[in-house]
Amino acid sequence: VPRNYDPLLHPFEVPREYTRALNATKLERVFAKPFLSSLDGHRDGVNCMAKHPKSLSTVLSGACDGEVKIWNLTKRQCIRTIQAHEGFVRGMCARFCGTSFFTVGDDKTVKQWKMESPEYGEEEPIHTILGKTVYTGIDHHWKEAVFATCGHQVDIWDEQRTSPMCSLTWGFDSISSVKFNPVETYLLGSCASDRNIVLYDMRKSTPLKKVILNMRTNTLCWNPMEAFIFTAANEDYNLYTFDMRYLESPVMVHMDHVSAVLDVDYSPTGKEFVSASFDKSVRIFPVDKGRSR
Repeated sequence: VPRNYDPLLHPFEVPREYTRALNATKLERVFAKPFLSSLDGHRDGVNCMAKHPKSLSTVLSGACDGEVKIWNLTKRQCIRTIQAHEGFVRGMCARFCGTSFFTVGDDKTVKQWKMESPEYGEEEPIHTILGKTVYTGIDHHWKEAVFATCGHQVDIWDEQRTSPMCSLTWGFDSISSVKFNPVETYLLGSCASDRNIVLYDMRKSTPLKKVILNMRTNTLCWNPMEAFIFTAANEDYNLYTFDMRYLESPVMVHMDHVSAVLDVDYSPTGKEFVSASFDKSVRIFPVDKGRSR
């Protein structure tokens, strides 16, 4: 049958084709099936997670009942379970060499554990540090035997000592998260509940820079490829990517979540990051785009 291609005879051709293309794209996304499996086993809510620096198949999780589990992602099963703390596990991180990991909890302790399970007997931590206040987060230096904790201040610790090497404060509010820079390893950033993001240099005894946002930042993550770039997950439903040299305004604002953004983490390439929100969604954002893919 010959068709008449005169556009005057087909006034709705463009909207119709647009709707078809949109439906095709939606169906493609529906059948993409990004979900692989769930790791079941915790009896209480999972409060924090950590990645193994050397092994892609190993991930650690800490729950609200003080339990820590180590998972094998290829087998999709739990390798070990440790009763690490009384109360919540507030934060955890692996040592840069991958031989041990650190946890902080509501019982005001910092504990270091071996990554390998013991041959026999009860699981005991290698070191335990009893602090004066509750620690809300922890992160390890990427090259040295040094780690940082946060609570009412940022403390820098040597692994062999039971008191902090130095304590850094700017303001009086509690600090929810602290992260070391993977490239410029002496730099670290922290988020406080008084809406601040504060940057510190470990070699100095005073904080470097501070940026105040309209609402509280829950956590931040440094770009593993670009030393000056970090992304902050904010309560105002957005993520803000900053260049630490120009903190006056963000490099990019990433919008798509419809509730507070709780966590953010970069891919090893530094080209994309993943964010998790209170709206029950996980989104992947390209670094240079304002919308998720």
